[in-house]
Amino acid sequence: MTAALKAQILAEALPYIRRFHGKTVVVKYGGNAMTDERLKHSFARDVVLLKLVGINPVVVHGGGPQIDELLRKVGKQGQFIQGMRVTDSETMDLVEMVLGGLVNKEIVNLINQAGGRAIGLSGKDGAFIRARKLLVPDAEKQGGMLDIGQVGEVASIDPEIVALIESREFIPVVAPIGVGPAGESYNINADLVAGKLAEVLKAEKLILLTNTPGVLDRDGKLLTGLTPKRVDELVAEGVLSGGMLPKIAAALDAARSGVRSVHVIDGRVEHALLLEIFTDEGVGTLIRSK
Repeated sequence: MTAALKAQILAEALPYIRRFHGKTVVVKYGGNAMTDERLKHSFARDVVLLKLVGINPVVVHGGGPQIDELLRKVGKQGQFIQGMRVTDSETMDLVEMVLGGLVNKEIVNLINQAGGRAIGLSGKDGAFIRARKLLVPDAEKQGGMLDIGQVGEVASIDPEIVALIESREFIPVVAPIGVGPAGESYNINADLVAGKLAEVLKAEKLILLTNTPGVLDRDGKLLTGLTPKRVDELVAEGVLSGGMLPKIAAALDAARSGVRSVHVIDGRVEHALLLEIFTDEGVGTLIRSK
């Protein structure tokens, strides 16, 4: 790359740096970006760069592959219903070990090694993510609901602890574990936590990293510039299903609740965050608030 081209890239980024300076961007970090060594370090550097140019990144992470690996080691088989992990009490203990411990601290360390100042926390810290049990519709019984264990949905989020961390120039890294009324732990889908956190923080953007180029139509063509109404139509048509449903639910709720834009981007692309935020072309699927 020539020096002139590097200068051109920086010049193109300048309006976006100015526009988003001081704004909060919530990033759901998951998929291949969490397991590929090159992509892990690329993501950490991107997050640090965002902070250094005055944008406030908040990272919410998943950890599905790491949880599956530990389950296999103890002789358990992961099971999913409508994109949600079935979580009995033993599985919940393992989920907390992986999300709140191993994965969370690895991400914190990667960001710190890249020159940032990250702090890891779960929804149980300060009880800032309150949860309630999630029941999912029974596909085989009309009107029936399924109990899939200690799987929760967000009842409320107290933004104070995250806002305090941001105000001290640290980068919050959040594990999607919530606490119930009796102090019980709940495994919450990371996309849903990221979406709700973006709402309560009044974030400028919600960015969801995935293992696909974005939202695709039946022919595999990338869709972008979507409105909540069009996304609803795609769900009704069956174009969106499976593991994409929690992402789309989070995206829609955030877009309808004041988050200016939601982006579903390919975490397998190096520097995908920077490409989405700082270039004219962007990358992945953009869902506008209206």
